[in-house]
Amino acid sequence: MAPPTLPSTERILLGPGPSTIPPRVMRAMAAPVLSHLDPDLVVLLDEVRARLARVFKAPEGSLTIAVSGTGTSGMEALVANLVTQGTRVLVIVSGYFGERLAEICRRYGGEVRRLEVEWGRAVDPEAVRAALAAGPVDVVACVHAETSTGVLNPVREIAALAHDHDALVLVDAVTSLGGHPLDVSGWQLDAVYSCTQKCIGAPSGLSPIAWTPAARARRVDCRSFYLDVALLEDYWLRRKYHHTLSSTLIYALREALLAIDEEGLEVRWARHERHHAALARGLAAMGLDLLPPPSERLWTLNAVSVPAGIDEAAVRRRLLQEFNIEVGAGLGPLAGKIWRVGLMGASSTPSVLVLFLGALEQILRDLGHRAAQGGAVAAAGAALAEAVRN
Repeated sequence: MAPPTLPSTERILLGPGPSTIPPRVMRAMAAPVLSHLDPDLVVLLDEVRARLARVFKAPEGSLTIAVSGTGTSGMEALVANLVTQGTRVLVIVSGYFGERLAEICRRYGGEVRRLEVEWGRAVDPEAVRAALAAGPVDVVACVHAETSTGVLNPVREIAALAHDHDALVLVDAVTSLGGHPLDVSGWQLDAVYSCTQKCIGAPSGLSPIAWTPAARARRVDCRSFYLDVALLEDYWLRRKYHHTLSSTLIYALREALLAIDEEGLEVRWARHERHHAALARGLAAMGLDLLPPPSERLWTLNAVSVPAGIDEAAVRRRLLQEFNIEVGAGLGPLAGKIWRVGLMGASSTPSVLVLFLGALEQILRDLGHRAAQGGAVAAAGAALAEAVRN
């Protein structure tokens, strides 16, 4: 039996991640492989640290590095260095990744209190205030951009409330870093992790983290060797062997960070906002809506409510087979109820937006959903034109 061939056609990646990787980032990965302690590589590591610090807007004295592994490796690394037996953790659970955060905190011995939030809604800061008043807390953990629901949580307000109770703030910025405003220093966040394959625009395999002086001062004895931030710092800063970092992934991350600097971080945020607004306008023209209320929506990951009578899996299948477009399904209680449409990094462009809306409109019309032909694309185009004028 012949082995399967490698893919030859690039997907249009509009799911919850990965996003489309720009050609310049793909070209960067063709550079010669270097050892993890090669003098030419460690110079690049210093550059990556500095560029990550700017993207995170991290305070002076922070450690900004990329942990080997996907976003969950960054999540576990920061938990492992802040949570130990008896650490009192308040976890805001508003979706699948809040659930995961709570579970990892539990596994490291944390005394976890969960603040449950309806899936599809952002947490109310007053609920956080009440939860903090209910008993002592050492760490407040929350997801900034909840990928499972398309919700943006108010982490700036959460951080202010947590600090009033002398609690550290641990934040999941996996689907927000590089696509939404995030200011680790200005918002006084203490430990933040993300990933490379979403708004940053590189392949999966690295998890950027921002480890601030406040978090460093309250670091616990880490039970994980691989995820010990002190040992990782020794490698990234003092060139002490820890593990064999992928030079190829570092090249990709560096190139993606260069592209962010060239575009401008605030300009990049505005691009994601603009295309999200145009998508919402186009969906409305088809009689579709997004799950969260407008003020609580992510720009980067859009939770599109499936209309009554439509087989959501059939729509996803046809998008993939007929238009080469990938979108995500709902998770947990939202399975079968939403499509998760990512407009992140290089996937957040007018051409991709128009292609998706046109394809979705055609498929839904074939399945009996009433929508004016061409109305979605026209509405999105009008929204983009308005944004240019303004």
